[in-house]
Order: sequence, then structure tokens, then C-alpha cells
Amino acid sequence: MGNPEAFQSGMSRRQIIRAGGVGVVAIGAVGVLAACGSDSDSTSGDSPSSSGSTGSKDLGALAIKLSWIKNIEFAGEYFADQNGYYKDAGFSSVNLIAGGDQTTAEDALISGQALIGLSSPAITAPTIAKGAPLKIIGSTYQKNPFCLMSLQEKTPITTIDDLKGKKIGVQSGGNQAIFEGFLKANSLTTDDVEVVTTQYDIAPLEQGKYDAHFSYTTNEPILAKADGFTPVVFALADNGLPFVAETFTVTNDTLSSKRDVLKAFLIAEIKGWTDAVKDPAKSAELAVNTYGKDQKLDVTEQTGEATAQISLILTDDVNANGLFMITDELVQENIKSMAAMGTDIAADDLFDLSLIKEIYEENPDLKTQFTIPSA
Repeated sequence: MGNPEAFQSGMSRRQIIRAGGVGVVAIGAVGVLAACGSDSDSTSGDSPSSSGSTGSKDLGALAIKLSWIKNIEFAGEYFADQNGYYKDAGFSSVNLIAGGDQTTAEDALISGQALIGLSSPAITAPTIAKGAPLKIIGSTYQKNPFCLMSLQEKTPITTIDDLKGKKIGVQSGGNQAIFEGFLKANSLTTDDVEVVTTQYDIAPLEQGKYDAHFSYTTNEPILAKADGFTPVVFALADNGLPFVAETFTVTNDTLSSKRDVLKAFLIAEIKGWTDAVKDPAKSAELAVNTYGKDQKLDVTEQTGEATAQISLILTDDVNANGLFMITDELVQENIKSMAAMGTDIAADDLFDLSLIKEIYEENPDLKTQFTIPSA
């Protein structure tokens, strides 16, 4: 993983798709960090963060392992840094450690490289099942971004029955596991479709070499439109495989010994993401010109992604309960989805939402009534 040329093209999703906001690299041992060295991208020079806190607390430096390169997906973190919310919370500085490499958020947490990791149950659950002491404490995306994208001009797929007998382009590895979990959740198997192993470029779909492309709702449809096609999006989250993404993951030790620090972090994040969902254009500007400036991102494409991801973040439940909250019903749906993808795990072993619940009980003013995009 980690193709700099692909990143710089502004079309990185054609090269690498990740499991609900996390790289589809295999779960690696912590020892991979030694080989990679530090992959930290200090905020020095990349963002306006500086030493010192405007608050009375002194929580020290904050290290966050992102799930991907510094693009629009982390707009809330950019706003939290840019607008001083981390400083107000008591952090002297923040280090947003870029992802998209061979070091998963889970690796970074276990090794002590980061205090918080942005990941997904699709990666965290199997890691916990292998013995890692981790918990998810909240989630930015209430829906995972995975979909099957077909084209109206070719063979549009709008129902489960439409899938039968069709050629589906799926990338090997983590995406294949998710796709097979999706089939299982809908009482189908790989015998019901023809799986075509593909890469991440949508050109084969546009050329009619297969009928649907395993995609990311916030990216490939935008690219297809730019190419003059009408994308038909069949979201996995709405069709049998709901799970959250861009989750906040921590070690059990951090959860038990640094609750105040994590609450301060989450409050800053709530403020940052409140700003981000209200201003997609500014979100894109921060990604393109400041935090991800070395990625040579395209501001128009990033604005499109920033707008598209809002539908993954905002739901009626978020308006009722606050950003990052995961309802009991959604937790259970996640557990069922993990089982479909091959990991049996108990809800209490994967999630601990006590901190985010405490935050909203203590700070009800942090809840915002957002305008939810129409479907």
C-alpha cells in the first residue's frame, strides 16, 4: 500500500480502497513499526498548531493515527486543530499521523505510537479476537461507505435480485472478505455471482468488462460522473451489512486510566466535526491547501467527497443523541455484520460508549440539530 503517485493524482480511491475508513492491509504485528520507522507527520509545518494551551488543563501532546492519507476524511480533525479546540481541551500540541501505510491504527495503539486510532470494526474486531486489548469508543461515520457501483448506461443494479448472475469486480484481500460477508448477509454465495478480481480503477466497469464495481460511496460515483456516466449506488450499509466506520479506537488501559484525557479529546472532536459538516467547502480547502497539501489533492473532487460523506455522518439518531454516538440497535447490527464477515465477537468486547454518553449528559449543549441530506 501507499502509492505516492496514486495519492498525488487526486484519484487515490482508484488505487486503494479501505475497509470503512481503514486500510485493507492485513493485521500486522506491532513489530512492523520497527521496519517502517516513524510515519508521523508532525503538525509543525502541516498545520497551524503550536505549543501551549489556552485552557487550565495540561494534557500534553496528542497523537492520533489516521486511517488514511490526509484528505477530506479527517476534516473534523483539521477544524479541531485549526480552530483551537484541541488547545482549549488542554492539549499542548497535536500530531495527526497519516495512514495509508502498512501500520494500522491498531498497531499504532498497541505500540504506544498513538493515543487514539481511527479505524473500523472490520479491522478492530478481528484484531480483538486475536487478543488485542482494544475498544471502540465512538464513530464519526454511522454508515460504512462501501457500495457496489453500476452504471445506468450499462447494467444498473438496484436490488439484491439484480445481482444474481452478474459479473462483479472486487479487489482481493479485505474488500473481498467484506463482499463475501455482504453476500452471506443476503443469503447469497459466490456461486450466485461471477466475481472478477479487479484493481481500483473504474475503467473496466466503464468499458463493460463487468457489471458492478466494489466501491466507496464518497469517491467512485464522483469519478464516474466526471467521466460522463450515471452511477447507480447500491450501498452495503442499507442492504444487509451495516457497520460504522472512522471509529475512535483506544487501548483498554487508556480507557481505564485516561478517561479525562479521552473525554477532552472527544469534546474537541465534536466541535471540529460540527464545523466540518456545516462547511464542506472549507473542509476541502483545509485538506487541499493545509493538511494534505503534499498530496496534490483536487479541491473540486475533495469538495464533492466532503459533501458526500455528510450522509454517512448525519442521521436522525445523531440529531437525537449527538455526534459519534452509536445506538444499541446499531451496535447489534455491527455485531451481526462482523459475524457475516467471519468474526464472532460480543458487543461489550468491541464497544465501550460510556465516555461519549457521559460527555452528552454533562454537556447537552454539544448536541446540534443538523440538516440531514436527503437521500
